Formats: sequence, C-alpha cells, structure tokens
Amino acid sequence: MQMTWRWYGEGNDSITLDQIRQIPGVEGIVWSLHQKAAGEVWEMAEIQETTDYIQSKGFHADIVESVNIHDDIKLGLPSRDHYIKIYIDTIKKLAKVGVKVICYNFMPVFDWTRTDLYKALPDGSNALFYEKNAITEDPQDMVDRILGNSGDFTMPGWEPERMAKLDELFKAYEGMTEAQLFDNLKYFLEKIIPVCEAYDVKMAIHPDDPPWPIFGLPRIIRDRDHIKTFLGLVDSPYSGLTLCTGSLGPNLLNNIPDIIREFGDRIHFAHIRNVKVFENGDFIEVSHRGKDGNVDVYEVLKAYHDQGFNGYIRPDHGRHLWGEEKTCRPGYGLYDRALGVMYMLGIIDSLDKRKGGN
Repeated sequence: MQMTWRWYGEGNDSITLDQIRQIPGVEGIVWSLHQKAAGEVWEMAEIQETTDYIQSKGFHADIVESVNIHDDIKLGLPSRDHYIKIYIDTIKKLAKVGVKVICYNFMPVFDWTRTDLYKALPDGSNALFYEKNAITEDPQDMVDRILGNSGDFTMPGWEPERMAKLDELFKAYEGMTEAQLFDNLKYFLEKIIPVCEAYDVKMAIHPDDPPWPIFGLPRIIRDRDHIKTFLGLVDSPYSGLTLCTGSLGPNLLNNIPDIIREFGDRIHFAHIRNVKVFENGDFIEVSHRGKDGNVDVYEVLKAYHDQGFNGYIRPDHGRHLWGEEKTCRPGYGLYDRALGVMYMLGIIDSLDKRKGGN
C-alpha cells in the first residue's frame, strides 16, 4: 500500500509539503487544480508547474482528486459531449506527467453533506458532524450554515459561486432517478474509458457522502449492490473505485471488509476514515483508531493486506486538534491525519510481520 496525503496546493492549504515530509511513510501527494471549475480546461503549464513542485519535495504526484464532472454530464444534456471532450483532453494531459489515478464523484449538487463543521467531541477536539434532523426541506439553510463557518478556505463541492446557483441546480435535477443517473454515468464512462485504457490512467469513483438520498437527490454509489451495478456499466479495470470507509461507514449495513474482498481488483484508491454512528442515525468523524468509531480500521486494512493490495491509500478527514480549526480547512488539519497515518502504518507493519512469520 502506498501512503499518500491530500494537499490543496501552495497558498491554498494551511499545511506545507515540508511539513508533510516529516510524516513517516508518506510517499505521494494527492492533488488537483482546485481553482478550476467543473468543465474548465486544464492548461498543460499549470499541470506541469504543480507536479514539478510536488516532485521537487520528494513526492510522487500519481493521483488527482478531483477532475470534477460538469453538471451537464450528470444531467445528460446535449451539451455534455462538449464537456466530455474537455475531460478527455485533461486525461491525456495528466498522463503526460505520470498521473495514474483520477478520483471523481457523480453526486448531484452536493459532493458531501454535513450540518456542523466543528462539533465538539468529549476530549475537547472537534470534527465534522451530520445531524439527520438538521437536514430541512430547504437546502439553503444547510448551505448558509456551512459556508458561514468554513473559514478562509473554500471546500470542494461547496464553492460559493456554485452554491449561488442552488435553486437553478435543484430545478435542473428535479425528477432525476437513480436509473437516469446511472445511464448518464454509463454514457460518460463509455466515452472516456477507452482513452483511459490507451493512456494508462484509471478512473476511481468516490462513494456518495452520506450514503443515502438527500433533498430528493439520488445517490448511486452507496452500498454493495450499487457498487456492483456501477462496476457493470463498463467492465474495464480502468473503471474502478475510490473506496472511502467514511462515506460507506454511516450505513451500518455496509460490511466494508467484505466489500473490499469482493471488489478488491477494482479498487484503485483507498480513503481511510472513521465515523461514530449514533442510535438516531447522526454521525460524527472521530480518530482513525477503530475502537473510537464504527469502522473497524484493522479489519479494513487486513482485507486489503490479505489481497496484496498495492494501490494508493490516504488518511481521510480528521478531527481538529489543539485549536487548529482556526487556521485549517474543515476536516483537513495536520495533526489527526498524521496520527492516522501512523496508526495505519502500525497496523500494516504488524500484518507484514505476521505474514512473514516474524
């Protein structure tokens, strides 16, 4: 397993690459051109500048998260072919600098949903929290709450310019069904996967977060059966998964180790995050330690290890520790994710020793 770290770019992240270098075991940086809106052209010079900088610090830049999908593609509008051509152009450019995996999602309107960015935990830290009863009939209430507390950094999927068009977006998606969204995803994949195969770039779809419909919007990557349907849309090893334990975890019916074992050959990227799910269905993000939440991180890593998984892995969202919420992007502080790296590497080292008989 190749340990990586998500980084939002120079001047756009509270954490520097020099700080990340001091975390043992981190080999690669998960990056993107975060200033680019969905459907916008990625210029080769910008791609080269970013990857050169990452590599100058001793990291690989094999993974991009994300090249966002334009809504016209998700909606299946006639204009989608224009945006698919731009996406294909980006795939080809990324291949030139050695990118191997593109993480993306196909969620309508919201890439992820929370109701509180800084919910206090008993130990004095705070973390992203989802309260079911706070999801009202008016999504603007949630948007105002999140954007009003997001600090100085924008969050992927919650860009103020995009959220300003909320009513327009919901009107466009009105009546959209799971079947229609799957059809539109299949159309997109049928166009791009042959290019991915030719340029050796794998697509890795991220599960929906949370893993259930919200505000009447369908969610189609949320459990074992939906994943199986997705993988059958275009049966190619270049169409695969970003398996996120924190996105699948709030649905306690999801047996994540079993999902890993069943679909392991199609998992290209692993996000490891822990969540504590309450009896009423609310959930909060907690430390990576398995005992602190409902995701058995040991069994998750064991499932990968048993299969000889050699793909990319990263710590996902962490708690905000020691007051860092004042300066960091919500969910993406330094300390808890660094602790998560060490916890995961400790498990992996233990599994390696057991396998080797030492």
